[in-house]
Amino acid sequence: MSRLVREAVGYAAASGCALIVDLGALDVLVQLFKWWYLAAASVSFLAGMGVAYQLSVRLVFRHRKLEDRRKEFVSFLAIGMVGLTLNAAVIYVAVSVFAIYFLAAKCIAAGFTFVFNFFARRQLLFVPGSSIRNRTSHVAP
Repeated sequence: MSRLVREAVGYAAASGCALIVDLGALDVLVQLFKWWYLAAASVSFLAGMGVAYQLSVRLVFRHRKLEDRRKEFVSFLAIGMVGLTLNAAVIYVAVSVFAIYFLAAKCIAAGFTFVFNFFARRQLLFVPGSSIRNRTSHVAP
């Protein structure tokens, strides 16, 4: 199995675990605490992102471009913020325009954000090749 396929399958499993956390938190925040669905979706997305990060770096991606784990996490989070924007937009359109139940809308949004987050994180943080530090050291004078 190619490394891309292995990583995609592993990331899908990690994202599935993160989605369970995300959906559970979303449902509790909306149903129990009566939060507005988009605010709840943002908070629950962040909870899921924490799970996704831990599983991704421990089980999915073998290579890490950044040596500093804090910078890696901040970069992972920054990519996730773009994913969060995509997530919120898809949920909003699904609920407001198409009258889809918010949890179903979240599942639709999860598909879009999975694809974006996997490829962005893989390419920017976890693909072997020159590290960010090494790229700057080979600049011609």
